Amino acid sequence: MRKSASSTLATASTLALMLGSLAITPQAALAEETSVVDEGKAIAFDRKKGNCLACHKMKDGTLEGNIGPALVNMADRYPDKKMLRDQIWDATKINPYTIMPPYGKHKILTEEELDKVVEFIYTR
Repeated sequence: MRKSASSTLATASTLALMLGSLAITPQAALAEETSVVDEGKAIAFDRKKGNCLACHKMKDGTLEGNIGPALVNMADRYPDKKMLRDQIWDATKINPYTIMPPYGKHKILTEEELDKVVEFIYTR
């Protein structure tokens, strides 16, 4: 029972592809994680979406506002990321007199957009 040259070549090619994909996987995961933060930044800085800079000062922002608190040290301020998400989703739950729009409650941002903004803000 001899294998043909083409069968051996196909097996070797399949093995090379499998090993190559294993080497790329961690890098791909890192690139995906970075892109979520970048997407969140784009939404947060977009005047038609998050528009966080209208009220908040944050790193890399231009023409920042000073109505709301500076968005710095967010992981320290919100050790539980869910609390930060809840704050952005509907800040009136904690402060009924806030002027911050309830981005989730009023569907200003989709759930996916909100999650991306949270990932970005959490890195500040």
